[in-house]
Amino acid sequence: MIATCVILDIGGVLEITPETGWVQRWEERLDLPLGTIHERMHDVWRAGSVGDISEREVHEQVAARLGLDTPRVEAFMTDLWAEYLGTPNVELIDYVRGLRGRCKLGILSNSFIGARERETTLYHFDELVEQIVYSHEIGIEKPDLRAFEVACASLDVRPENCLFIDDVAVIVEAAQAAGMQAHLFEDNAGTIRRIAAHLDAGPLVPGRVPLG
Repeated sequence: MIATCVILDIGGVLEITPETGWVQRWEERLDLPLGTIHERMHDVWRAGSVGDISEREVHEQVAARLGLDTPRVEAFMTDLWAEYLGTPNVELIDYVRGLRGRCKLGILSNSFIGARERETTLYHFDELVEQIVYSHEIGIEKPDLRAFEVACASLDVRPENCLFIDDVAVIVEAAQAAGMQAHLFEDNAGTIRRIAAHLDAGPLVPGRVPLG
């Protein structure tokens, strides 16, 4: 199918996600040395990002590895999700909403088990784009080139006709290596200009020699 497409990341792009300091606060609360929580939980965070563990199992591991009772596990996870979900990037979301019907729209996000349900409830990303590809649902994280292939296949689009937007330079470079056009998100104004230029250029038709 010949179609122009825009695919966006979530955290740091559609969501504004500054660090909240929640991990350090919990280490102070539990009298743990700095860095202990991520050290103890690293393999759990990794498993959650590729769907190798359930939310219930995450809670169990938090309890076992940090010595927390059920109420404190719930408080710990509430703090985790507060930073993960951040706040909506309203200006960019509104702009993307206005693109419906002009191009195909998708999301490709490195994620964590439970993200779809929470982001659907809070931000309705399922209504913003046609397809959302989460790493925890496909078992593959960016910058693995296969993640970009899955995203393009989900929308039935050619990689060269897709503009991918992410806030991490190495991931932008990987998208380009996968054959996509890509833009490093730094601010809304520059990103909106890049999307507009992509849409104005239109899809690349096989066999057509680009002008200029």
